[in-house]
Amino acid sequence: MIYRDFASVYDELMSHAPYDEWLKWIDESIKAAGKEKGSVLDLACGTGELTLRLAKNGFEVTGIDISEEMLSVAIQKALAEKLSIDFYNQDMRDIAGHENRFDAVVICCDSLNYLTEEEDVLRTFQEVYHTLSSSGLLLFDVHSNYKMNELFPGHTYADDDDEISVIWKSFMGDAENSVFHDMTFFVNQGDNTYVRYDETHLQKTLPINRYIQYLEKSGFTLQSLTADFTDKSPTDTSERLFFVAKKE
Repeated sequence: MIYRDFASVYDELMSHAPYDEWLKWIDESIKAAGKEKGSVLDLACGTGELTLRLAKNGFEVTGIDISEEMLSVAIQKALAEKLSIDFYNQDMRDIAGHENRFDAVVICCDSLNYLTEEEDVLRTFQEVYHTLSSSGLLLFDVHSNYKMNELFPGHTYADDDDEISVIWKSFMGDAENSVFHDMTFFVNQGDNTYVRYDETHLQKTLPINRYIQYLEKSGFTLQSLTADFTDKSPTDTSERLFFVAKKE
């Protein structure tokens, strides 16, 4: 799924997203692996909220996203803050041209869940493997099966203010452990004139052992598996899973 119209309002709608917690997790995971701050690829970087934080935190950062619209926002923000960040318009399943370049690759904000075919998850892990330098790290988070099957379906989120109004409804998908997100948002164009946009996104997750299987098949060794921005192992009611894997 490629964000198009949504890109123009994404940051405002995601203003409460825990980007600082993602940054802390990445920083601490890299330190725990005995590595210094080096080159990091922010894969599926979106509008660059985490990318910019990584750069300000001392990492040498590159951002990649499939959406030109999202990248345009990210580039403008980086320029405004005078940050030197390279951005590339690429699909996470095909990131050729960066072989053996990065000390770490991060895929945050459940971006991997937009890959709804299992072979695409495996392909992405394989692509990441080739972009990493020796003993490089892959860090990613995904929604849990519990969240996909118990919390998302039937959930409605609505927000209304003077600039943007949104209605976000989630429905069980056709495939196992998948969810449709139907979004309608109205953007104020001035003079009480609003433009309506509609988008539908599909996300899918996998059992934990399947992610581990695909990591190992791609040449990685699992270093840690935690949940919900803690250092605790996942439980049956964990909502977000955090993986750290090492290139062997």
